[in-house]
Amino acid sequence: MHVLILGGTTEARRLAERLAAEALPGLRVTNSLAGRVSAPRTPPGEVRVGGFGGAGGLAAWLHEHTVDLLIDATHPFAGTISSNAAQAAAITHVPLLALRRPGWVPVEGDVWHGAGSLAEAAGLLPSLGRRFFLTTGRTGLAAFAGLDDLWFLVRSVDPPEAPCPSRMEVLLERGPFTLDGERELLRRHRIDVLVTKDSGGAATAPKLTAAREAGLPVVVVRRPAMPEGVPVVTEPARAARWVREALARHPSARRCGPHVSG
Repeated sequence: MHVLILGGTTEARRLAERLAAEALPGLRVTNSLAGRVSAPRTPPGEVRVGGFGGAGGLAAWLHEHTVDLLIDATHPFAGTISSNAAQAAAITHVPLLALRRPGWVPVEGDVWHGAGSLAEAAGLLPSLGRRFFLTTGRTGLAAFAGLDDLWFLVRSVDPPEAPCPSRMEVLLERGPFTLDGERELLRRHRIDVLVTKDSGGAATAPKLTAAREAGLPVVVVRRPAMPEGVPVVTEPARAARWVREALARHPSARRCGPHVSG
């Protein structure tokens, strides 16, 4: 049975590691990475890098490579590939499961401002401060490029893509990040406001705690909606169980004939 994991996230890698550790007989796992990061953390199993060419291209790949299960474990903001996955699964009748880390939830002391998009987030900034810690990734900075009176500290794994804000300093770093480190970063750069996407997970959550402790407002860009009808789990263990159950039902699991006791 062939499983394709659309990955690039910590959850995708942990799922691939779990399946590799279980060494399920008859299971083939292919991990697909978008190739947007120059030095990705490679998961165990087969790996392919690059896009598929839309929903039709993904459907063709599923058919050509005889994929039995499709798992969308991409970033919560990878809306295009999630939509393509849902369409390709419908075209090919390949079962699809989404693996998504839970989103962040505000707690007492948080001062959050929700935004439906990066453009909406950019519109909120002039009324909130002058020095911003921007952790929305290296793409999409065009939404903030016209805010010439504001200063941005931009953190990303790889160098940002133009157009970018005119007043900007870039930190090339990869999480996980520590609470002490985030506290010092906010203090050293005299940050007024944190801007982030609701990516969820623990690796980058310390910045929210540091902002809360400092009494700083946080602009949180909400996640895009999942495609309708796609089942979602939040833990790699749940996704691995889905694979095991499908493997047990697969025709290859019954080729050895019935078990006879006694």
